[in-house]
Amino acid sequence: MGSVEEAVRSDVEQLGDLVGVEPSLSEMAYTLAHQIDLAATGECEACGEAIPRGDDGRTLPQLNRELRQTLAQLLEGRVTDDDDDLGDLAAPG
Repeated sequence: MGSVEEAVRSDVEQLGDLVGVEPSLSEMAYTLAHQIDLAATGECEACGEAIPRGDDGRTLPQLNRELRQTLAQLLEGRVTDDDDDLGDLAAPG
C-alpha cells in the first residue's frame, strides 16, 4: 500500500461508521489513491517491476482531481453548519 492510499484510509477511518453512499465513495477513494500511488512510483507494488505507462504521466493530475472530488463528496454530508453560534439566544432557557 502506498503513502496516498494509507493516508486516505486513515482519513476515512476517522469518520467512523459510514452510512448511505459513504461506503461506495470510500472504496472509490481507496481505488483512486492506489492508482495515484502506482502512477507516482511507476512500479508494481507486488513485484517491483516498472509499469509501462503510455500516458507519460498525464493521468496523475486527473486522478488527483477525481480523488479530491470523491473525498469532498464523502465529507459533504458530514459537515455541520455551526456558523451561527448565537442563533439560540432567543430560545427560552
